[in-house]
Amino acid sequence: MSNVVSVAIEIVFFSSIALVVYAYLGYPIVIFALSRMLGRPVRRSAITPAVSVIIAAHNEEKDIGAKIENTLSLDYPREKLEVVVASDCSSDRTDEIVRSYADRGVKLHRQPERLGKTVAQNEAVKVSSGEVLVFSDATTVYEHKALRNIVRGFGDPEIGCVAGRLEYVDSKTSCVGGGCRSYWSYEGFLRKCESHLGSLIGVSGCLYAVRRSSYSRMALDMSSDFVIALETRLQGLRTVFDEDAVAFEETNHRGRDEFRMRVRVIEQTLSALHRYRELLDYRKHGLFAFQAISHKALRYATAFFLLCAFVSNLLLIGESFGFLMLFSAQVVFYLAAAIGWCCDRIGVRAGPLMIPFYFALTNAASLLGFLKFMRGEAHLVWEPLREPADRRLPALDEAGASVQ
Repeated sequence: MSNVVSVAIEIVFFSSIALVVYAYLGYPIVIFALSRMLGRPVRRSAITPAVSVIIAAHNEEKDIGAKIENTLSLDYPREKLEVVVASDCSSDRTDEIVRSYADRGVKLHRQPERLGKTVAQNEAVKVSSGEVLVFSDATTVYEHKALRNIVRGFGDPEIGCVAGRLEYVDSKTSCVGGGCRSYWSYEGFLRKCESHLGSLIGVSGCLYAVRRSSYSRMALDMSSDFVIALETRLQGLRTVFDEDAVAFEETNHRGRDEFRMRVRVIEQTLSALHRYRELLDYRKHGLFAFQAISHKALRYATAFFLLCAFVSNLLLIGESFGFLMLFSAQVVFYLAAAIGWCCDRIGVRAGPLMIPFYFALTNAASLLGFLKFMRGEAHLVWEPLREPADRRLPALDEAGASVQ
């Protein structure tokens, strides 16, 4: 191999490794430092505006009753709480169960044609009346004071959207569940830093609140929990994080379910980044653009950097013992991920192997999500993949707080 070719391959290798390290380690360090230096506090107030909780559902007969009961039992003035279930053309008993709560003020909005979660939410907003809109899923359990806590941020006129904290419960202590919980702990740290710095670039779709006056109808092929933060930014408002507004969901327990979900989320996020690409302009959107590129664009490009690092390292094995050791380290990491995958398939606990397994799973999903995006595949509908509510609930005390 000529010196010129060798140097070029080395540049590809070290650049790829540097970008992976920045995406997962460098960016968190930078965003933490910036949030401490340039932090913007939120002026929270103990307010109780009229709230409409909009619950998206498709064939949720196993969970919808428990979800409605949980919502009606929350610590919030009953006269200021409205519950609207947005049924995306459910074909089971979901609608029938929701109608049984009509005497308790619960509204059903049924979509006549299945067009996906975002359209169902858009249409449900039309029949709601709350000053604040709270969006949730049928498989999500709210802590007792979740609504009181999430609306506090709207005491600040600069706030257009407030995201709550999602806590995943892994009742089966599965490999996928353990990896998911670790990943969301990491994401929670990033969201606290980004919120303190200025604004989030995405929220958890099962618990976020929006001022009615700043809610924008979103395109049917967009992921609402990502796009809502982009729309809020375009209005000159902030999306912030309230870690005291807590929701619980059971993790996926099977790798194939988590993979399908990640592919769908990544494809929709890439579509949104393309459609809202003006927000990636540093000149106009400064730190928000920096966050979107670092947290989303580079994160989803990590799979390509990993592929480049592996292939370039393979070509450099004969150049030095150091490159041989680096390649060996990569092989060991991917073997650990493969063993974790085998553990997931046979239902055996993987221990620390869940980290490389989940890392590899999410990056493989990024590759497929990117290919779907490039082919123009729009994912409009969703299939609920979570376990039934009675397997998902954490232990709660009488006040509705977690006792885990």
